[in-house]
Amino acid sequence: MHPLALAGAAAGRLAHYAVSGVAGGLIIRGVTKRAPDGQPALRKALVGGIARGMVAGRWLASAAEEARLKAGDMVAEARTTLGEEAPPPSAVSVEGHDHGHEH
Repeated sequence: MHPLALAGAAAGRLAHYAVSGVAGGLIIRGVTKRAPDGQPALRKALVGGIARGMVAGRWLASAAEEARLKAGDMVAEARTTLGEEAPPPSAVSVEGHDHGHEH
């Protein structure tokens, strides 16, 4: 997978959790000022919502990985159709990779 794709995925996930946390915190703070007795129920609802968001995020990550694998299969099939040899999915180029040890 391309390093920028990994960085983008990580940044997206961090942004999702950050926005969820900030939004949840602001909602709890606002409600506790207006209705201090409703805090436990609201907190339970927010935790449930965040948990569902995490499950949805995991499902989306799984779907994205499945799409990436299917796209890789199609590219490999296209290369085979052109008579080229498709590299295995785990093939990594190590040219110019010199930092003090042997591979």
